[in-house]
Formats: sequence, structure tokens, C-alpha cells
Amino acid sequence: MVTLFFVNYDKRASGSNNGGRTGKAEETFSVVYLQALMDNLHNTPPNWVGSDPCVEKWDGISCIESRVTSITLSSIGLSGELSGDIGQLSELQTLDLSYNKDLTGSLTPDIGNLKKLSNLILVGCGFNGPLPETLGSLTQLGYLALNSNGFTGSIPPSIGNLSKLYWLDLADNKLSGPIPVSKGPTPGLDQLVNIKHFHFGKNKLSGEIPPRLFSSKMSLKHVLFEENQLTGTVPLTLGLVQNLEVLRLDRNLLSGEVPSNINNLTSLNQLYLSNNNFEGPLPNLTGMKILNYLDMSNNSFQPSEIPPWLSSLQSLTTLMMQDTGLIGEVPVDLFSIPQIETLVLRNNELNGTLDFGASYSNHLHFIDMTNNLISGYTERSRYSADLILISNPICRESDTTASYCDPLIDSNSSYSTPQNNCIPETTCTSDQVSSPNCKCSYPYTGTLTFRAPSFSNLGNSTIYTSLRSSIMVSFESNHLPVDSLSLSQPTKNSDDYLEINLAIFPSGGERFNRSGISQIGFILSNQTYKPPHSFGPYFFLGHNYDFFSDAPKRKGKSIGIGVTIGVVVGGCVLVILLIIAGIYAFREKGRAERATKKNSPFASWDPDKGGGDCPQLKGARSFTYEELKTCTNNFAITANIGSGGYGMVYRGTLPKWAIGEQMLVYEFIVNGTLKDSLSGRSGIRLDWMRRLKIILGAARGDADRTHVTTQVKGTMGYMDPEYYMTQQLTEKSDVYSFGIVMLELITARNPIEKGKYIVREVKEAMDREKDLYNLREVLDPIIGLTHELQGLERFVDIALRCVEDTGNQRPRMSEVVKEIESIMELAGFNPNAESASASESYEGKSKGSGHPYLNESLFSYSGGLLDSNLEAK
Repeated sequence: MVTLFFVNYDKRASGSNNGGRTGKAEETFSVVYLQALMDNLHNTPPNWVGSDPCVEKWDGISCIESRVTSITLSSIGLSGELSGDIGQLSELQTLDLSYNKDLTGSLTPDIGNLKKLSNLILVGCGFNGPLPETLGSLTQLGYLALNSNGFTGSIPPSIGNLSKLYWLDLADNKLSGPIPVSKGPTPGLDQLVNIKHFHFGKNKLSGEIPPRLFSSKMSLKHVLFEENQLTGTVPLTLGLVQNLEVLRLDRNLLSGEVPSNINNLTSLNQLYLSNNNFEGPLPNLTGMKILNYLDMSNNSFQPSEIPPWLSSLQSLTTLMMQDTGLIGEVPVDLFSIPQIETLVLRNNELNGTLDFGASYSNHLHFIDMTNNLISGYTERSRYSADLILISNPICRESDTTASYCDPLIDSNSSYSTPQNNCIPETTCTSDQVSSPNCKCSYPYTGTLTFRAPSFSNLGNSTIYTSLRSSIMVSFESNHLPVDSLSLSQPTKNSDDYLEINLAIFPSGGERFNRSGISQIGFILSNQTYKPPHSFGPYFFLGHNYDFFSDAPKRKGKSIGIGVTIGVVVGGCVLVILLIIAGIYAFREKGRAERATKKNSPFASWDPDKGGGDCPQLKGARSFTYEELKTCTNNFAITANIGSGGYGMVYRGTLPKWAIGEQMLVYEFIVNGTLKDSLSGRSGIRLDWMRRLKIILGAARGDADRTHVTTQVKGTMGYMDPEYYMTQQLTEKSDVYSFGIVMLELITARNPIEKGKYIVREVKEAMDREKDLYNLREVLDPIIGLTHELQGLERFVDIALRCVEDTGNQRPRMSEVVKEIESIMELAGFNPNAESASASESYEGKSKGSGHPYLNESLFSYSGGLLDSNLEAK
């Protein structure tokens, strides 16, 4: 008795190969589009395999109700380009690919299709090219950080449409042109009334700062326009933004007078006006009682004495007035400001005797009066600040040896987080680092950059202690796998940014996994972590992490002699065992191959050779329909054991052929499948007429079917997208699958090929204003060799109606049949003809007495083409 599995070949699930990919159509094909992204990316997480990123918990992927809603993949060494497939993940809310510097290319306009995106974070990558206007379509976007890339071109005015945007960081790119504001129907950045952060520094922006950009309705906190090519005057409207805390206009080409109403900005903590062409009197900043950092250096202000209102700024920590036309003596009370740390008044014409007075601030640590006219200095007891008076008359005396005439002063700090009493001292391998908690591990590293800190004394270790403590509190509250962290080498760079090296050490092991790195990266990239207020706005640039827990672990340098001998002996034994196993496997392989050739009638047949010729059957037999009907008890329900990619599956028995084996029985297709003909493997040429006849036969067969199963595992690419949400198939599910087949028929492409979905490819190429809808590039070139493609546009229209996202938008199969019949008549063919003459092969020869694709359906073939009396030889 032999168990027989009979497969009834169903047209709804074709034999088309989708390259091993699986996924969900359009909106629900998350895995397909992720795999398509992988075609353009390198070094994606190794667990990105399988058919369900949500159930299988792919690294960096978060889901809600089986829909991908978040991709966070920072610092994992991604390289390549971000393809337009990202735009198909319609439920995506967060995209963070930060700190992957080898992620290059332009930002695809398809990003604008992500209508639910609220966080777009691409910090510290290698993107270039212009910013797409489609960014303005992301109406849910609240956080947009594209800083530290290579973007060029102008700022898209469409960003002004993002009414929910509160964070806009485009700094450190190569953006040029003016700052866009609204004009008539054209949007602009002035419409972002909920914006709190304009970070545009280190670009090539030009033109004036538009007065329209600012208004009293705005809740701006940070305006960072430093290091651009902005010209003209500072608009008076800036004084209306009274919540402003940080203003950087330095390193531009601004001119004219600083507007007098700037002192309305009473919430300002940091003000940078340096390195411009400002003229007129020094601005009066009376009333800025919480101003910490003031830099007006290198401008063309009118010569004046140090204004008395400066001493009223009681929160001031740093005063930078290099080359600002200052004259006269330095007032003593300037050094008595309670929090003052740094005074830089170099390159002016200050004169007289320098005196700090008896009540100077105990925070004072650095005074630079280089290149003035100071002729004397009154020394005070207990004074320990660094003082520079080089290029003043007091230092031109030939016999002076005072320290303030010594130029060798370094204002940076050598601070590094100390270890917690490691006894004995921890010794790690060359690639490991000892944490503050004395554990050897592989830390995640990067640089914290603070764009406008309110302090300037980098030697004060308490500021780093408070920073480190605040970071750890944030990590712990977000349940990150962090044991400890260290800060080191705080430095002020040429942009007046404070840079601090950060090393983060893993908990529970010596390495982070990808999930841990992505979580840490996201906390820092989207500003979940908030540093102490005195550090001001910041960003983080993480380094690639090369020590993931799934990577091969590196051994230490020192290995004992006994261990070495054990390794050598063990290795020799292993080699001997492998040789023995190899000999055994080789012998068994030979036996298996001989058994396969003996038992399989197709073992030596190469289907890629000989076109559509059928194999020489040896040791196999054919079955008539009546025999299979008997074996399955007339295809009884009790014999039905399920369904698969080819249709219903039945269990049957052959009472007289008792050789004790199981087999699968398929309907034999003598001339090969439709895919074989579309790909050219069968040698059968399918012109426009034959394709219309094929699809009409299939449509009529589908229209006659009434049973729809609810338990099916169809071939991916053909499945109704609604099925993935309802787990129910309907008659309109058949319509969807049929629409995919229609598109497959005219393009000769698989439904999903190299991650690209046939529906989207056709839609993207379409232009209804052009001939053949501009689809010549996607059409199968064979289709129009013998006939003009009359009716093709209507064919595409009905196909696309069939693949609408929801069933209620799709036609009934009876409508599809009528439309195809009408198209055939338009093309000059008889839709009621019973058969078609055989198409010529590519060699110009007939491949058989009749065409294989007739009457019943696209995937059903007449059994009459194979002699039912053929017996096994």
C-alpha cells in the first residue's frame, strides 16, 4: 500500500518563483521591503532572516500589531544607500540610522510616503545630494535631524508644512541658498509656530535673515545660524522671540547695527555675535539677567570704553570681546561678577594699570588681555587665575620674567573619569578597556559635542561629574544595558564647541549586542537624554561598534604552555576525526547518488537544456484522472489534507503498487509552465494575441469558481493584502491575485523580484499622458513582435483596479471577463475562438501540435497532451 499525495493545481497560486523572498503586498509587505532595503545595504543585522520581522524580533525593528513601526540601527556599520523601498513601510513612525558614516547616496523622495513618521534621524551618516521636497509631506513629523552629513542644495520650503515639527537640525552639511519663508502659496519656515530648535550651523546659507522668519507666536529656544554666509542686518523681529535661550549668529557676514530690542530676549543664556561686520555702538544688553556667555568679538563696533551695564550681568560666566574697539581702563567691578570664569579682551586699546580689586570672583580662572596698552598690574594675594598680558607695554620690558608674559597656556583639560579604587589594578587585553567599575569590556564610544555651553572653565571636574551622573540616570531610567561610563579629553574646538569623548560600558557581559547599541544610540540621537542646562544644545556622534556579542571573541595575548599543548593535541585529534568523517561521508554520498538515480526519473534531467522537451521517464508512471479519482475516493473531504502553493492537497492510496514509498503527483505539463514561456526557457513565443487568450481563459475559469478557502498558504506576491489583517480570503482576494497575474503576463516579471514589487514598479513607470502609458521599459519586449498592442492601456487599467488595496475597490471577476473580451475585440481578436494556432519558437519551429495555454485557466493544462497509456519503462 502506497500513500499518495495528489495536488490539484489551482490558478490562484502560481508556480512563479519570487526569489525566496516573502512579504505582504504594498502596505503589508514589510519583510519584502526590508529585504529590498538589504539589496542596497551592507552589514545589516545577521538575524534579518525569515518571513516575519515582528515575530522573529529582528534587531532594530519594532512592531505594533505585526506592522513595522520603528527602525533604529545606529552605529552598526551600515553601508550602501537607502533605497526608495523605505517609502513602502507605511506604518513607520521612527527611522534612526544615525552614526553609519558609510551610509551614502541621496535621500530618496519616497521618504515622503511615510505619512505616519514622527522621528527622522540620520545624524552622522554620509548622505549627500539635495533634500527632497517630499519631506514636506511628513505631516506627523516632530523631530527631524539630518545634521553631520553632506547634503547640498537649498532648504526645501515645503518643510514649512510640518506643523508638528519642534526640532529641525540641518547643521554641518553643505546647504546653500536663502532661508525659505512663506510667500503666497509657497510655504516657508516661518509657518513652524511650534518649532523650538533651528539648528542650521556650519552650512553655506546665504542672503539676509528674513524678518518674516520670526514672530511673537513662535516658541523658539535655540537659533543656531553660526558659520554660514548670511548677509544684511539682524531683523528687529528677532526681539519678539522672548523664549529664546541660545542665539548663535557668529561667523557670518552680517552687518549694520545690532538691533536695540535684542535686550528684550531676557531668557537668553548664550549670545554669540562674533566674527561678523557689525557696526555702530555696542548693543546695550541691560536686563539680560540670566545671560551666561557673551561673545561679540571681531566686529567693527565704534570705539568705546567698557560699558558699565556689563557689570550688571550678574550671571555672566564668560565675556569674549576680542577686537571690538574697546578703549580706556578696565573697570575693577568687571572682575567681581559672581560667576565670572573667563575674560578675553585681547586686540583692543585698553590701557592703564590692571587691577582685579579685593573682591574679585573666586571662579575667575582665565584672563586674556593680549595686545593692548596695559602698562601696569596690581597683584593680589590668593589670586590663582591664568593671566596673559603678552604684547602689552608691561611685557615689553627686557628684564620681565612674570608668568603673565609667558604664552604657554593651554585652556583645555586633561580630565578623565577616575576608576573606583581598582585593587589590584585591572589589566585588560589590547582591545578591551577597563571600566570605572574595574571591569574589562568592549565599550561603545563616540563624541558628545555641546554647541553653546554656558561655562568656559574646562578644568572644573565637578561639571563632568554632574554630566556623567545625569547620563547614567537617563540610561538607567530607560533600562539600557549599561554598567558604567567614562568621560575624557574635554576640548574647545575652533567652532567654540565643547567636545568630550564618551565611553559606555556594557552590563551583564563584556560586549553589547545590536539591540543595546541601537537603544543607546537612539536615546542620544533623538535627545531623550537631556544634559544639565548649563551644557546647552548638544549632539552625539557615535563610532561604529565592532565588538557585537555575536561576533567571534578575541583571545587574550598570554596563553600558558599547558594550554598550548592541549590546543595542539586537541587540534590533531580533531583533524584525524574530520578525515575519517570525510571518507565516510564521501562513501555515503556515492550510495545516495546511486539510489537517487535509481529511484528518481528526473535525477539526470536538466530542465534548462532542451527548451520545453519533456524528460525521458524511467521508473515512473503516469496516472489517469480516473485512477486518481479512485485513489482519493472521488476527492473526498476526508482525503483533503490541506492546501499549499499549488492548490488543494489530497491523500490517496494505490492498492496494487505496493513498493512502500510516498510520492507527490502533479498534473503533467508537457510544454512547460507559463513562467517557462515568459522567461524564454520553453522556446514558446507569447505574442499579444496569445496572452489575451490565456488571460481570458483564466478569467472565465476564475469567474466560474464559487468556493473560497479560508485556510491557505498561497505563494507570496499574489496574496490579498487584506488577508494579512483579517486572515480571511474572499472572492475579491482571487481578484487581487488575478491582477498580479495580469501584470506578470505583460511584463514577464515575477511578482516580487529582487525585492521590487511588480505593482509598485508599474505604477512608478506609468504616465497616462504618454503612449502605452510610458510602460515600454517594463513590458516584455516579445509581447509586441507580431501585433500592435491595441488595448494595452485598458488592460493595465483593469489590472490595477484588481490590485487595489481594499476589496471593495476591486471589480468582480465577471466585470474583468467582460473587459478582457472588450479589449480583445478592440485588438481585432475573436474572444470566443476555441483555440489558437501554435506560436513559433525562437528558432522558428513549432514545439508541439497545440498550444498549452487553452480553455480552462492560466495554470491548468490539458491532460490529453500526455498519452494516458504511457507506462513505466
